Amino acid sequence: MARPVPLRIVLLKPSKYGVDGYVERFRWGFMPNSTLSYLKSLTPAAVDGAPCEVATVDEYVHTDLAYLAQLAHTPGKRTLLALVAVQSHQLHRALDLAALALSRGVENVVLGGPHPMTCDTTALHGRGVSFALAEAEVIWPAILRDAVEGELLPTYGEDGRWQARLDPPPLLPPSRRDLRRYAVPMLGVYPARGCPYTCNFCSVIKIAGRAMRSQPVATTIATLKAAVAAGVRLVMFTSDNFNKYPEVSALLTAMIEEGIRLPFFVQCDTQIVRQEELVALLARAGCFQMFVGVESFSREALHAAHKLQNHPEQYARIVELCRAHGITSHFSNILGFPTDTEAAIREHAATLAALGPDVASFYILTPIPGTEQYEDFLTRGLITEANLDRFDATAVTWRHPHLAPDRLVELLYRCYREFYTGRQVLARLAAYARGRRDFRTVAGLLGIGGYAVQSRLAAARRTHPMAGGTARVCRDRAADYLPLRRRRFGFDLAPLPRNLALTTADQEINRHAKLPVATTA
Repeated sequence: MARPVPLRIVLLKPSKYGVDGYVERFRWGFMPNSTLSYLKSLTPAAVDGAPCEVATVDEYVHTDLAYLAQLAHTPGKRTLLALVAVQSHQLHRALDLAALALSRGVENVVLGGPHPMTCDTTALHGRGVSFALAEAEVIWPAILRDAVEGELLPTYGEDGRWQARLDPPPLLPPSRRDLRRYAVPMLGVYPARGCPYTCNFCSVIKIAGRAMRSQPVATTIATLKAAVAAGVRLVMFTSDNFNKYPEVSALLTAMIEEGIRLPFFVQCDTQIVRQEELVALLARAGCFQMFVGVESFSREALHAAHKLQNHPEQYARIVELCRAHGITSHFSNILGFPTDTEAAIREHAATLAALGPDVASFYILTPIPGTEQYEDFLTRGLITEANLDRFDATAVTWRHPHLAPDRLVELLYRCYREFYTGRQVLARLAAYARGRRDFRTVAGLLGIGGYAVQSRLAAARRTHPMAGGTARVCRDRAADYLPLRRRRFGFDLAPLPRNLALTTADQEINRHAKLPVATTA
C-alpha cells in the first residue's frame, strides 16, 4: 500500500495594495493576525495518514519576499495555500497570490475570510481557487481531507456561515522569531464572537452573527498561559463587545486566580457605562486600554445608522470610569455620515478634545461590501469607487451629499493633528502617570504616547496610523502581478460584488440573539 503523500500547508494573511500600487509592508507590525494562529491550532498532525506541516505568513511584516518561494509545488508533497482573513480591500492581493501559486504548480488554493463569507464570489469560481464561505471550524477538516486527495471543491460552507457552539483547541502562539516582526510582542485572542446590535455600516454582524457565542473559559486560560511562555507581552481580546461576552466575569476572575499578569486590550460597546463593577474587574485582571466605538456625537446620525445603543451624553462618563480604574480610553470615530457637514466634523473634533479620552482613532465612513449599508448604497448608485483596494475606511468610496472627497480626506488627517497636539498628549500622559501603578502601567503609557507619535507621523505623511505597522517598505506592486491576474481571472479589477444572503441556518442562529433591553431607548 502506497504511503500517503505529505501535505504542506501555507497559511497566508494577504496584505493590500496602497494608493501608490505597492504592497503594504512594514518593518514592524502592530499585531500578529490571530487567524493564522487559530488555523494552525486547528490543524492536526496528520490527515487520513498524510503528515501535515504548517507554515504561517503575515504578509504585512514580510519585507524580504523570500516567503514567496513557498508558493510553489514541492516534489513528493502536495501543497495547500490558504489565504486567510481576506477582507474586501485585500481581495486583489489575495487573488494575485493565488494566481502566482497556481502558475507554479500549487495543487490546492482556498480563499477565506470576511469577503467570501459575506459577498457573492460566483464571478470568481471555476478559475482554480476555492472559496470558504463559513467559519474555519465548520469547513477546515473537509478542506484538509480534500487537499490530501489533491482536489478541492469550488466552495465550502454554503449550508451555513456559523457554528452554533465554539469548542476550539487553545491557540498555538507565534514563534519568538515571528513575534520580533512586531513593534510589541502581542497576540490577538477571540474568546467570543458575535454582536447583538444592528449597525448598518458594520461587517461584524455579517461575519460573526448577532448571537454571542463563546469558547470555554479553560480554553482561553490555556491560550494565555501558552502566550506568556512564548514571550507574548500584550494581548488584545479581539471579540467585539467584550462586555456582552456571557462568561466575561468568569474569565477575568480565572485570570486573577491563575496569576496571569498579562496586560490586555478590550473592545466594549458604550453600554459599559452601566457596568462599573465590570470595569473594576477588568482593571484587576490587567486591562490597560478599552476601545469604544463612539463613532459620532450626533444622535441623528447614530439613529440613521441603526446604532441605537450609543448615547453621546454618556461618553464623558466612560472616560471617567476608565480613568478611575487606571484604564486608558480609546474612542473610535467615524467621519462622513450622510448628515455630516464640514462644520459638524469640526464640532465633533472640538467636542472630542474637550471630552479628553486618552486615545482616539478616526475613519472615513465606508460602505463595506457585505454590509446592509453597502447593498443600500450600491442599489442607489451612490458608490463611486470601482477599486476594492480603496474600501479600507481611509478613502472616500461614495458620493457624499455635503462633502467633496478631497475635503473629507483632509478633515480625516486634520482630526488626527488636532487631537494629538504636543500639549494635549503630555497632559494625558501626566494624568495617567498620576494614577495607580501596577503591571499595566508601562503598557498604558506606551498606548497613549506610542499611538500619539504614530498618529502625528502618519498624518504628516497622509497615511492612516492603523495601516498595519510602522516604517513602511516598498518592494513589489500590483503592476508586477497584473498579467497573472488577467490570465487567471480575466480582469484588471474585480467587479463590485453583491451581498451573500444568509442561509436558513444562519438566520436561526441570529434569531436567538439577545439585545440588551436598555440599549434601544
